[in-house]
Amino acid sequence: MQQVLSAATVAAIGLTCKAYLHSGLCSISVRGLPYLMDALENPERVSGQGVLTVSNHLSTLDDPLTWGILPARTYLHSHLTRWTLGASDIMFTNPVFSAFFRKGQVIETFRGAGVHQPAVDLAIEKLRAGAWIHLFGEGKVCQSDTYKADPQTGIARLQRFKWGIGRILMEAPHLPTIIPMWITGFDKLMPEGRRAPWKFLPRPGARLSVTFGAPLSPAAVRATMGSGTELGLGQWHDGEVGQVKGEVDADAEAEAEVKVRIALTELVQRAVEGLGRQVSGDLLNGSLPHHHQQRT
Repeated sequence: MQQVLSAATVAAIGLTCKAYLHSGLCSISVRGLPYLMDALENPERVSGQGVLTVSNHLSTLDDPLTWGILPARTYLHSHLTRWTLGASDIMFTNPVFSAFFRKGQVIETFRGAGVHQPAVDLAIEKLRAGAWIHLFGEGKVCQSDTYKADPQTGIARLQRFKWGIGRILMEAPHLPTIIPMWITGFDKLMPEGRRAPWKFLPRPGARLSVTFGAPLSPAAVRATMGSGTELGLGQWHDGEVGQVKGEVDADAEAEAEVKVRIALTELVQRAVEGLGRQVSGDLLNGSLPHHHQQRT
């Protein structure tokens, strides 16, 4: 019964988002969707190879509205719909909201609880089962007018991504397919700082875009992970994580684990920002001319 309710919730939300995107109240441009669909339909998922998408976070409507771009058939199959982490103090504020978001495949996450909280544990368990996990790297809404550029290079960066990304990658039994994403226009749809009731209503006329990049090179991820194997950290080998045996100083191992976790997170952040510069320029706050965008 719980699975039926969850499927119904996901389908209803997905179809509502799709209807809004095609209502004329906004425009939507999509590029690179086949990267995601190929990963979701990969037969290796049956044996536990999950999918991890990571994007910037522009508004409170990024999820679920972004997923209105998916084919309608995906809403009827839980393995073709994402699991995501949602802030407890925003989404799980009362029993009704809590039940709704849980049925919508949202994992309750506590800000400031660190990388070893139950939400991260559950995300790892989902990946172990071959699920699709979506993460907003910054862990909170950061609208494009808040991006800060280096005064010397003129190149903007997102806020530091949360290191839970690194832990998820380190502890997933199989190396997931990691797909960077970049979204634009959602901060114009739901700008921060408005008063009630307007802050709950999307502004019409926003030009939205969703871009999927090529999956990260497994070799690059393994190389980053491999920097800690000499100190006894987990490593991927033939698709699985093995443990290097031997006597290793516990403090050195813990320090190395943190360094690898940070390095993996930075690798993912560079991929997301690199895609963002292709779409939005060095300041990460523009968009390609409309005629350069491809609808998929």
